[in-house]
Amino acid sequence: MRTGPQTLRLQLLIQSLLAGKAPVWKRVATDLTRSTRQRRTVNLYTINRVARDGETIVVPGKVLSVGNLDKKVTVAAYQFSSEAKAKITANGTVMSIEDLLKTNPEGKGVRIVG
Repeated sequence: MRTGPQTLRLQLLIQSLLAGKAPVWKRVATDLTRSTRQRRTVNLYTINRVARDGETIVVPGKVLSVGNLDKKVTVAAYQFSSEAKAKITANGTVMSIEDLLKTNPEGKGVRIVG
């Protein structure tokens, strides 16, 4: 039997994403409703490979620290490893999905990775 997200923070995030009008936020909400084992995990080398300078990347899951990030990007995710946060802040910006939703409710220029 599927129960859905258990943490209140995640439940509130999914509700606010579904309330948004942009299709990108609905897709992120759908990805976050998956079980923890099926949720996306993305390493920094993947973000470095697919992102362009100045781009905004959303990971509906966790960002891990394998690899390096040498591009100036904004990365928003549900969770970050502490080492990944440190590597991203060296060149770019780290933010939560909630903060990105507040600053960019239309979802313009956002790419989902994972």
